[in-house]
Amino acid sequence: MRYEVSGEDIVKAKHPHEVFLINLIFNHVLLFVAFLSASSLQGFLFVVPIVSAAILVYLLWRARKSQLTDPWYVKCHWQLAARRSRFFILMLGLMALVILGVWLASGGNPGPQHYALGGVGIFPTMVTVLALIIMESEAMAQAGSGVVPKWLEERYPNPEARVLEE
Repeated sequence: MRYEVSGEDIVKAKHPHEVFLINLIFNHVLLFVAFLSASSLQGFLFVVPIVSAAILVYLLWRARKSQLTDPWYVKCHWQLAARRSRFFILMLGLMALVILGVWLASGGNPGPQHYALGGVGIFPTMVTVLALIIMESEAMAQAGSGVVPKWLEERYPNPEARVLEE
């Protein structure tokens, strides 16, 4: 549904989606590719998971704080970003388990077949990043137009919210 929302709340509701998109696009796509492709920067590849962890922890912490401090509309968008952050953490964890399993299976000395198995483990996470970029871009557009997804309306009802259209 589309609600009547103040301009200030719209700006605040866009914030979690902007932060998550920065993590996905700038950190997981641009920085990762830059560090991976430039041989002189490959030693800095560890920066990507550290920055990502910091951003994801911030999103989860701020979403929890939002439940107590923010207006209903802003709170809903923080919860949406937090839910997607938790899913992304799950995918990163699964990818790490696959990579660890491949590394252990190789005895710490991976060959070409091990790299292929590692690539198969990384692929679902890459697809998840792409899907989350699309979903968060849409969520940011919804935040800008007063829209709250139906499942959030049901989970966090607000009888005082003024509906503009269903």
